[in-house]
Amino acid sequence: MGRFLGPSVARPGADKGHSILRVASDALQWHTKCGRSPFVCAGISGTAGTNMGKTPSSIVLPDRATIVSELEFTPPRPLRARGRAGAGVPPGAAPSTPERYRIVNTNEVDAYETPLQDHEAAVLGLNRVQTPGDFFGGTDRKAAKLTISTAKVEVFPDVSALIVSLPKAKPKVTKHSARVKDEDRNVRVRGFLYAASREGDNDFHFIVGDDPKRGAKVRMMTMELSGLPSDKHSPAFARMQAARDAYTRFLKGNLPGLTYARYVPPIPVEIEGSLFYDVTHSKGPHPGPQKLQPHMPVIWEVHPISKIVFEPT
Repeated sequence: MGRFLGPSVARPGADKGHSILRVASDALQWHTKCGRSPFVCAGISGTAGTNMGKTPSSIVLPDRATIVSELEFTPPRPLRARGRAGAGVPPGAAPSTPERYRIVNTNEVDAYETPLQDHEAAVLGLNRVQTPGDFFGGTDRKAAKLTISTAKVEVFPDVSALIVSLPKAKPKVTKHSARVKDEDRNVRVRGFLYAASREGDNDFHFIVGDDPKRGAKVRMMTMELSGLPSDKHSPAFARMQAARDAYTRFLKGNLPGLTYARYVPPIPVEIEGSLFYDVTHSKGPHPGPQKLQPHMPVIWEVHPISKIVFEPT
């Protein structure tokens, strides 16, 4: 599987005013401050603490030793009348959103991946094998990952509610199964994007969970932006591409690599897609940063994501 490691420099089109990349030593100093007050370091002049409440650093922030670099960005937002925005909320943003976010690039990988070595962290941004693309490069359950269910969309207020609705029995699938009956469901759920990485098959691997204000009660799931079908006439192609484009646009091109990028504070999202049971993780370690795995009780996923809205109103 190809390895691609995240950005080492600000990418073209990044926010010139506020996108600041720091080296690992500066990132460690930042994390030390955030251990005492996460909002001081959210990249927002006091508004993160006001808008997010007392966000538990144990959930939002990675371990200090895992931080490689970090940057700030201001997402693009539609212009709206300033009078309609709440105090401290940028025009065009959803209520209770910060002006800027911080991307914390770490050396965290899924437990089944080869850990990032120190000498690789020094050149974070260089790819190990080949330049990543947008087309799906995997084989496991390819048919299911590249199709969108035609079922009616079920709406859930948060990730915990979606998890409660999942089948209790394991579906009978193999690495070669197309979408099975239990997976023939479309869902729309609101949550927060805590972390993301890019897999070797060109899927973007999201860790999406409940409002961080819930602390230890937060539940999370994996949700994936699939690599695109090679056939541009595929029924799912346009919607999957639009979802990938929405992610790239919101992050201003600051996309993750093999290692996990953490988002501080977690980004509010509304995600729509089809259910998927990842049988490859039915045995052995589950996906996700080790620190977040206690909050991830299932290996069910939303995969592929067919639509994503950042900072939904």
